[in-house]
Amino acid sequence: MATMKIKKGDTVRVIAGADKDNEGKVIAVNQKNHTVLVEGVNMIKKHTKPSMANQNGGIIEQEGPIDISNVMLLVDGKTTRVGFQMDGDKKVRVAKATGKVID
Repeated sequence: MATMKIKKGDTVRVIAGADKDNEGKVIAVNQKNHTVLVEGVNMIKKHTKPSMANQNGGIIEQEGPIDISNVMLLVDGKTTRVGFQMDGDKKVRVAKATGKVID
C-alpha cells in the first residue's frame, strides 16, 4: 500500500465536490478506504437514540468522510502536491510548490 501524503493535523483545502474551496484541519485519516475527515467540511446529520452518553438523543451534525483525492495540502496558504525526500536517514514530506520540508 502506498504511503499516505496527508496526515492527521494537516490543514487542507477541498478541491472537488459540494464543499469545494473550503479549508479545515484533518481530524482523521482512513488508510483502508482512502478517506479523510476534515473539520467543518461535508457535515452530515445523524439520528441518535437516547443512551447513557447522550441522554436526549436527537439529531447531531458531524463531519462525513471525503475521498483523499478531493483534498490538497495547504502550505503557507497555498495548495501544493506532496513529495518525499530522504533527510539523512529519515524520510520527510516535501511541498512540491516550494521545495519546503513539511514535517
